[in-house]
Amino acid sequence: MSAAIEVTNLTKRYPTLTALDGISFQVQRGEIMGFLGPNGAGKTTTLRILTGLLEPTEGTVRVEGIDVSTHPVDVRRRIGYLPENVSLYPELRVEEYLLYRAAIKGVPRGQRRARLDEVLQRCALGDVRRRIIGRLSKGYRQRVGLSDCLIGHPSILILDEPTVGLDPHQIRQARDLIKELGRQATILLSTHILPEVEMICHRVAIIDKGKIIAVDSPDNLRKAMTGTQVVHVSLRGESTAIEQAVTQLRAIPGLTADVRVPLEEVFIRLTTQETDGKDRSDAVTEPTHA
Repeated sequence: MSAAIEVTNLTKRYPTLTALDGISFQVQRGEIMGFLGPNGAGKTTTLRILTGLLEPTEGTVRVEGIDVSTHPVDVRRRIGYLPENVSLYPELRVEEYLLYRAAIKGVPRGQRRARLDEVLQRCALGDVRRRIIGRLSKGYRQRVGLSDCLIGHPSILILDEPTVGLDPHQIRQARDLIKELGRQATILLSTHILPEVEMICHRVAIIDKGKIIAVDSPDNLRKAMTGTQVVHVSLRGESTAIEQAVTQLRAIPGLTADVRVPLEEVFIRLTTQETDGKDRSDAVTEPTHA
């Protein structure tokens, strides 16, 4: 049986940027797979290509064996997509909107009410079904977006940062719901939050600067990082002082400094292999007071 999603040598180039650089990975049927990376790594670009909303420069994407580039409509029927910024009709009531979306997604007229009741119950929206969407909280609007994903009964869910902007209670509810949905659907979950991946996902693909750098289970990736210390440092101040601090960091033996510009607000990923058993935490933190 083929994978639910197969991405092969996927590349997306713009005139001044390569957003994706030949990435390949698979999502197996019935799997919850995390797609982890920092903001700007290429996650959303990948998801938009997967859902047929963006054309790749090179490479192929197959969803349940169907090529997205040549049969985008067939692919969309199989996918429920929740973008990071959910686009809803704020003037409609929740049930009006979802019935409208059910019609667009081809749910037979005689089945729409039953399907509506099912997704409202699953997403805990029964008490706001007649409320106007524009008057709902961020958490409820996110649930309406997820209900929209589910109304067409897709076999694959693609969720882009589904917990961003939610409060801690809403985040727990969203994670529990995603785990529950994973019992009946294949899920690709894009996030920059590592604990989210560890709590929800069977496997994770890590993307950075448009390249896949690892694909494995969270446990195996954690084991592979044993003996490695990663420190994130944010520096603010005069450019000259920050440049001096970065130079000091790069001079520390066994330490790699990945600097994100602009220098006025530097983000640095420090990785050190502690093969000699020495604690370099003082050396790592000392230069950060620029």
